[in-house]
Amino acid sequence: MTRILWSTPRTVFLLAVLGLTGLAVRSYPTAAEGARALPAPAVDAPPGPAASAVVVLAGGCFWGVQGVFQHVKGVTSAVSGYAGDDKRLAQYELVSRGTTRHAESVQVTYDPRQISYGRLLQIFFSVVHDPTELNRQGPDTGPQYRSAIFPTNAEQAGIAKAYIAQLDQARAFKKAIVTRIEPDRAFYPAESYHQDFLTRNPTFPYIAINDLPKIDDLKRVFPDLYRAAPVLVASVPSSK
Repeated sequence: MTRILWSTPRTVFLLAVLGLTGLAVRSYPTAAEGARALPAPAVDAPPGPAASAVVVLAGGCFWGVQGVFQHVKGVTSAVSGYAGDDKRLAQYELVSRGTTRHAESVQVTYDPRQISYGRLLQIFFSVVHDPTELNRQGPDTGPQYRSAIFPTNAEQAGIAKAYIAQLDQARAFKKAIVTRIEPDRAFYPAESYHQDFLTRNPTFPYIAINDLPKIDDLKRVFPDLYRAAPVLVASVPSSK
């Protein structure tokens, strides 16, 4: 049996799913801010000739972040994982303690001929999470749940900075955006049981309370970008 050395609301739910049911499942509050329609980025990457590009995003529990982007048209892959620290620390048991510099993240691979980097950021800020929450999302607290963008190049970093400034200037949120831009950070896929978690466990209490509403919000706020059938993780390379 796995020895759990920490306790968070999501860990209680995860114990139940893994069959470690010695703890009772309780209800927890959802995120304070709901989805909202935000303006598109004034600065965006042009449609590229390449058929594939990557962005790494962190916005709380990666179950919900992955689940949303798997339903976005133009996304070809969304993999849950860790970014922000060393490879040897990219393990759920360590990251969940909040003692590493990793954030639960999702690597989104997309076709820039179908959807732009800026539009993905628009979804990220509008639907995926509340970017004004510092080191927390919904019931989960700690730096591992921070709002962060891990740009893969200078262009991505510049577009992200410009969009955050645009939203702050427009007072799109009641509070200032605290999303961090952290370049030059590698991404490491999470354990297999975390992949496609939302799709495989739609009745799981944590998913039903915190994450399924985000899928509904995506469909409502971005009907032109929503697709009913999610793109799932067929196989995830080991990060160990």
